Amino acid sequence: MPKIRLKRVHYMPQELSPGVLYVSEEFGAVAHLCACGCGTKVRTPLGPTEWSLKETDGGPTLRPSVGNWQQACQSHYLITDGEVVWAERWTAEQIADGRRREEERRRRYYDSLVRRLWRWIRGLFRS
Repeated sequence: MPKIRLKRVHYMPQELSPGVLYVSEEFGAVAHLCACGCGTKVRTPLGPTEWSLKETDGGPTLRPSVGNWQQACQSHYLITDGEVVWAERWTAEQIADGRRREEERRRRYYDSLVRRLWRWIRGLFRS
């Protein structure tokens, strides 16, 4: 498989090119064509509870894995240093469990954020 290169854009292009990982930092989003070659546009949000993108000398690294569970191809892979690394196909049970874990991670993150904000606000009025 050819290397995946990173292309920074403001707006995502209408047509995506194979082998290109488009990133819009302004909108916190990444897009690419599915690595299996099916032509599906894959969009992943960037953020503390979503995907992270790291630019390395070898190419982009996107974490966590990409699981195209709603597509016919059901492909599952990582993008590491500009290379596609295929991961095992997940069962319906594994997909449901993964989604539960993602939701729990988001809930914990935002609960923690609200608690820190509340402590900060209370601290403003304690002086």
